[in-house]
This record gives sequence, C-alpha cells and structure tokens, in this order.
Amino acid sequence: MEFIKRNYEKIILGAVLLGLVGALAFMPVVIYYDQQQMEEKKHTVIPRKVEPLPDLDLSRQDAVLDRLKSPYDLDFSTTNKLFNPVQWQKDKNGTRIKIMTGHEVVDAVVITKITPLYYSISLDSVATNALGTPPRYTFNVEHQAAALPAQRHSQHQYASVKEKVRDFTFIGIKGPPENPDLMTLKLADTGAEVTLSKDKPFQRVDGYTVDLKYDPDKLNVAGQRVGASLKFGGDDYNIIAIDQNEVILLAQSNQKKYTLRYAP
Repeated sequence: MEFIKRNYEKIILGAVLLGLVGALAFMPVVIYYDQQQMEEKKHTVIPRKVEPLPDLDLSRQDAVLDRLKSPYDLDFSTTNKLFNPVQWQKDKNGTRIKIMTGHEVVDAVVITKITPLYYSISLDSVATNALGTPPRYTFNVEHQAAALPAQRHSQHQYASVKEKVRDFTFIGIKGPPENPDLMTLKLADTGAEVTLSKDKPFQRVDGYTVDLKYDPDKLNVAGQRVGASLKFGGDDYNIIAIDQNEVILLAQSNQKKYTLRYAP
C-alpha cells in the first residue's frame, strides 16, 4: 500500500498513456468501419444511373424570333383609308374621278407626238469680188430650242475664213473658195469642231416638243416645251423634261413627278 501511495500519480499517468495507446491502435479499425458505412450509404442512397434532363422546349421563343425577323407590314399610304381618305377630282365636265393610286388622272394623258428641236447651220451663199479680197460666206443659223421665241427663227451670220462670229469660228475650207466642198466650224457653245457642205448642213438635236391629249377634259395641245404649264383633271402640271421616249410632269398640288411613256 505504501508503494501505491507513493507512486499513485505515476500509476494513473501510465494508465492514461496505456488508454491513449489503445485508442490509437483501435483508430484504424474505427476509420475503416466508417468508410465501409459511407460506401454502403453511397450505393444505397445515391443511385448509380442518372437519367439525363429532357430537352428544353423553345418552340414558343423560336416563333417569337421568327415574327421579329419578318415584322407585319401595315400599309398606311395606299390601301388604308383611315389616315388617308380617298381623294376625288372633277374633270372639265364635272365628272368625279376616284383617286386610289394617285395615277388615275395622269394615266389618262396620251402623248400623240414628240418632235425634235434642231440647232442647225447651213451655207446660204458665197460673195466674191474682183478686188481680190477673201470671199464672204453667208450662213443660216437656226436654234429651234431657244428660250425666247424671237431667237428660234433662222438668222444670217456672215464670216470669212478664220473669222469668229456669235455662234462659231470659221476655221477653214476644202475645195475652191467660191464653191467649197467642205467647211469646218468650231461651235461657240460646246467648242466642238463640225463640218458642213452646201448640200449637207450641220444639225444636232437640242430639245423636243410634245403633243398631248387628255380625253376626259377634251384637252388637245401641241408643241409643248419644257416649262409649259398644263391644267387638266382639276390640277395644274408643269412639263419638266422631254426626251424622245418620255415626258415628265410635275403636279403643283403635291410636287409629285409623273412619267409618261411615248408609244408611237
């Protein structure tokens, strides 16, 4: 007993140490047991085969995107009559014309003829004398497309070789001076060199006139030039362009342009 009294602290410490050693020795068995339980739970609670999720149904979203790519087209200019009431026009006889497309009146206009307007230069005569001076040539110059009526009739212009007049410069001749075979002129407006003879004058097209008719108003006009004013179908129009195939009209009421085709 005396031994225990003297060494009880060491005995207790040794017992504790032996218990710790035993716990450490038993720890791998506990860990292995826990791992076995976790493995069993993994196979029982968590299934091995996982079914894939079904595909998402995006048909409605795709339909919305397709509608956005091709939006619905609303016509508020031609067929719609809520914001654009139907326009009516009266002809000369008082008959009402329903304007649906805007071309009903102009489509009734018919081009009956388009006539070219020429700028021409021809040799009229040659004046010579016995004094030995250079011959003097008389030319007929006609500008049918001139803006002023007084400028449209034929006018005489007199020139000798190397002389400049209002419409041209007389460059030279080929053949006898008193009866040349060919004459060369340089035009004042374009600078182009042209030739002519007594039998073959120089000509170029500088514009056109047009003859029109509009049966609803019994309108029949001839010789209309660019800038001419016309009144038919209850509206005023101006001719703004003419060529050999078409005429362009400008409506004064709405500043719209209309093209008339010529079908001779």
